[in-house]
Amino acid sequence: MGRNKKYDGYKAFQFLEPSRDYVEFKLRKAVIDEWWEPVPLSKSEEERFEALMEKSIVIDLHAHPDIGPEDTNQIRAMDCEGRNHIAYEALARSGLDCVFDNMMDGSSFVNTKHGWDWNSSIHDLGMRLSDIAHQDFLIHCKRAKDIEYAHKNGKLAWVAVLESASCIENEVDRLDILYGLGVRSIGVNYSESNMLGSGLKEPGDGGLTDFGYDALVRMNKLGLLVDVSHTSDQTALDTIKLSKDPIIVSHAGARALTPTTRMFPDEVIQALGERDGVMAIEAAPNLTVTEKNPLHSIESYMEHIEYCIDLIGIDHVGCGPDTSYSDHVGLYLTNLTNHPKLGLGHYTRPGKGKEAKFLGIDMNVEQLKKLKYVRGMENPTECLQNVARWMIKHGYSDSEIQKIIGENALKLLKKVWG
Repeated sequence: MGRNKKYDGYKAFQFLEPSRDYVEFKLRKAVIDEWWEPVPLSKSEEERFEALMEKSIVIDLHAHPDIGPEDTNQIRAMDCEGRNHIAYEALARSGLDCVFDNMMDGSSFVNTKHGWDWNSSIHDLGMRLSDIAHQDFLIHCKRAKDIEYAHKNGKLAWVAVLESASCIENEVDRLDILYGLGVRSIGVNYSESNMLGSGLKEPGDGGLTDFGYDALVRMNKLGLLVDVSHTSDQTALDTIKLSKDPIIVSHAGARALTPTTRMFPDEVIQALGERDGVMAIEAAPNLTVTEKNPLHSIESYMEHIEYCIDLIGIDHVGCGPDTSYSDHVGLYLTNLTNHPKLGLGHYTRPGKGKEAKFLGIDMNVEQLKKLKYVRGMENPTECLQNVARWMIKHGYSDSEIQKIIGENALKLLKKVWG
């Protein structure tokens, strides 16, 4: 069915009474009309686009598909309540057949002000599942066949993802629990080092730890898709080499285009491709900007896509835009301006160099204010549709477009999940 989603109008937590059963926040509009910038197509190209979206399986490999508060200063207060609202209606318009939901991640502050703890992670997952259990548009995706079912039957396959394995601490068995609760993909760490390995923020790079290897073996036995998007280079290389199954970079880009440790060097991207992994490209504000396209947009995003296609081949590239239905730029601005006040800042370590390098080119308050939103890649409804539109406009075949927007991802998931 592709585009013809069977959405019945369900709103997040509509079975509860706002302000009585839970703290209510005024939510922003999921899709801001004036920020909607579809790649322009001719009439014949539009017809081709619609036909392509109808027949193709479309997978967003990294998203946060919830709606944030209208007032970005309330983001942390809402996070502390541990109840995020999935944007069902906007997702029904997205053309997606599958979305990898990374949920609250390190912003799950229900039990700790720093996040990433076990109890908060389980709370976050359970809260999502409680909401999803009250509707029938999203289906909890546990196998690759669930994605194909969703495509054929007008549903959306929802994948539960943890962006970091920090919450397992030193307990490998917790991976079994997460899998049993329906998590199907997990990151090794989130920028800062943990028990499993070095993160991309650190001054040294120790790679994957012995415990990290134990955890990796268990992930492979369980059938968890392993993600190295926020690891150090050596941790990524170790994980790629040692994993029995192919792994994924769910949201990053090429350091050759964007000189930051948040992106990966050619060596890592090539190793990933050689082991049949998928390199999915990131679109969070100002992260995949380039010298050629310094204003973050669909153009800079596709520059990364094409670079990786040239480097490792079109069979190993996908899309993980890392967008949400919140004000993403506003979220970054709030974090950058408020974290020192909240006691969440870090001291500048002598000899470490520029502390902001990992954040990307010009990741500062003034640059973000100028950006306002990522043009053509602002939210999950817009992103994959615009990738397909851009590729049509630039002469790609239907089969090539299908690989990038979902086919490569589905092929990988069939290997890992079965």
